[in-house]
Amino acid sequence: MNSSRPIRVPAHGRGPGIDHKALWVVSELGLPTIVKTCVSCRSTRHHPTGKIRVNANHKLLDVWLLICCDLCDRTSKIPVHERINVRALDHERLLRFENNDPAMVRQLTMDATLAHKAAYQLDWTDTWRLETDRPFYDLQREDAAPLEVIIRFQLPASIRVEKLLTAGFGLSRPAVRGMVDSGRIRLPLPIDAKAREDFTFLVGTALPLSPERS
Repeated sequence: MNSSRPIRVPAHGRGPGIDHKALWVVSELGLPTIVKTCVSCRSTRHHPTGKIRVNANHKLLDVWLLICCDLCDRTSKIPVHERINVRALDHERLLRFENNDPAMVRQLTMDATLAHKAAYQLDWTDTWRLETDRPFYDLQREDAAPLEVIIRFQLPASIRVEKLLTAGFGLSRPAVRGMVDSGRIRLPLPIDAKAREDFTFLVGTALPLSPERS
């Protein structure tokens, strides 16, 4: 469930003119679904089995991440390394492959580059939760103090910026978009963009009405 849960984080290192600082953390709930057509049942939902297969042919190695179809349980292979010389592979990395290291399985499952190379998609639905150091003032008040928000990702989920803002502030999409359009919320990337890495944005004081609008 992509919900928001409050956390308390000490505010240190405020920038000039920033009265308050908050930390939002995109925390991990689970691994993404591997979207790949099963050759047996044509379902597209797979999950990792937790195993990595290593096959040696003299000095050449093949390494595969094993995945399982959610519908028919057929096991498939995703190529990680193909016909690689054993000397070209870091020994510690090879041991992690051979030992089915859970952290390595997690890393490979979340690897967007591997997904692109092997022509499958990653579905991040229900894999993350936004934990927030909630603002301790009403964001929609015109006299609210400036706020700096740091967003940190514990997993490389691809999440629309608008979704992070609505979840973090508990506001509607129109309210958030209105604040971005007015310059109240200042983002380093478009509101419709998808983020997967840490970034910081600012919430300024409400802009005064121009003489024409007053």
